[in-house]
This record gives sequence, C-alpha cells and structure tokens, in this order.
Amino acid sequence: MEETDVVAALAALAQPSRLRAFRTLIVAGPLGLTPGAIGEELGVAATTLSFHLKELVHAGLITQQRDGRNLIYRAAYERMNAVLAYLTAHCCQGTDCLETTPRNACATC
Repeated sequence: MEETDVVAALAALAQPSRLRAFRTLIVAGPLGLTPGAIGEELGVAATTLSFHLKELVHAGLITQQRDGRNLIYRAAYERMNAVLAYLTAHCCQGTDCLETTPRNACATC
C-alpha cells in the first residue's frame, strides 16, 4: 500500500460521522447495510450521510453495490487491513511486540 493511499484513508476517517459510519459497517459484517439503516443507526440526515459515504467509497474503505432498488454499503476489510499493516510494519524495530490482539477480534477480518 502506498503512503498516499494511507493518508487518504486516514483523512476520510478523521471526521466523526464518517468514522461512526465506517465502524457501523464493520459491525454489520459482509452483509452490509443500506443508507437508510446506517442513517437510522447514526441519526444522520440522508443528504449528509450520502456525502460521508461517498468520501469513504472514494478512500476505498467501503464499497457500494446496487441490489435492485437499494444500495448496499460494506466495509472493505482488505483495505482496512492493508492500512493497519502499513501502520504497523516494522513495529518495535523487528523485536517481539506485546500482545495486541483485541479481546473481541473479528474472526473473518
């Protein structure tokens, strides 16, 4: 992953509504959510949410797929993991690091 891609991803997440939307899609898993469901969960107006989702799609952190009349948004786990890998590459200067596995780590991520 290139530095510019990581900067774009982090910039997209550096806004509270986008961060909450991304986290909501992470929790939703591979089935994803419609914009209506995301907006309901977050209490964000549809037009505002549309802008934020577009920014997350542009950064590659989420995907958008049409399913009939609905749009389904899903977290891009591979991209998320690539950003995390970039941030933690060369961690602890090659020595063993402390255990950092979250207690509720996602088995599918």
